[in-house]
Amino acid sequence: MTEQAGDIRLDSYAGIDPAAAGQQLNDKIGLKLLEVTPQRVVGTIPVEGNLQPYGLLHGGANATLAESIGSTVAALNAGPDRAAMGLELSCTHHRAVRSGTVTGVATPLHVGRGTITVEIVLTDDEGRRTCTARLTCVVRDKPPGA
Repeated sequence: MTEQAGDIRLDSYAGIDPAAAGQQLNDKIGLKLLEVTPQRVVGTIPVEGNLQPYGLLHGGANATLAESIGSTVAALNAGPDRAAMGLELSCTHHRAVRSGTVTGVATPLHVGRGTITVEIVLTDDEGRRTCTARLTCVVRDKPPGA
C-alpha cells in the first residue's frame, strides 16, 4: 500500500472503529498525513494551537505526533489480521519550536512477530531536528470478528 497526498485520513483504513473515527486525537492536534507506506509515514502538525505556557511547542504534541505516525508504521507492518498497540514511547526534545509546522518521519527499525520498533525524527520548517522518538508496539492477533 502506497499513498501520497496532501491530507490522508486514517479512518479510510480497515480496522479503524467507525465510532472512534470522529474522536481522533490526530484531528485535535491538526495532524496531516503526507505519505503512508509500511516503510515510511510522514506527517505534520502546526505549532499554533499546540503550545505550552511559555509559547513553545508542547512536548506532548511532539509525543502525540511521534506515536501517531509511529503506530501507523507498526499497524501497516503488522498485517491485516494483527493489531499493533503502543508499548513504550521515548522522546528526546532537542530544540524548541515557536511557530510554523513540525514534520515527522517514521521508519521501522525492527519488524518482528511480537514487537515492532519505529524511529521517528521531527524537524522544524528549516529542517533542523527538534525531537527524536522511538516507539515500540506489541503485535497481537486481532480477536475474531474485530
